[in-house]
Amino acid sequence: MPVVSEPPIKVMVVDDTVHVRRMLRNMLELDGFEVSGEAGSGPEALEVIDGADPDVVVIDYRMPDVNGLETASLIRALRPDQVMILYTAFVDPELEQRARDVGVSLVLGKVEGLESLEREITRLCGTLF
Repeated sequence: MPVVSEPPIKVMVVDDTVHVRRMLRNMLELDGFEVSGEAGSGPEALEVIDGADPDVVVIDYRMPDVNGLETASLIRALRPDQVMILYTAFVDPELEQRARDVGVSLVLGKVEGLESLEREITRLCGTLF
């Protein structure tokens, strides 16, 4: 009898740094996630999100013009149930509260590493690999 596997969790990566996006894509895909979209800015994220149709959006906080919180707020207006993770080097309690206020599911520090990010994506999407 064939084994039916779950479809991979679809992740969209929003980060203004090309090499960070590339590294996240490569590592996530190596570990079985599908990177369904990428964006280098908040406005670009809004342009590609519907076509990417991600299960979760991973958003950098510090981006020029439109930061991660503003981007999350705009995404929330378009997709009220979208799971979002703010993935940043700059975590503090005030940022975490502001992120919750705009509908971000979790703030995760980049220093916590990719393994923590992957574990939290899986947990938030309710899927076990």
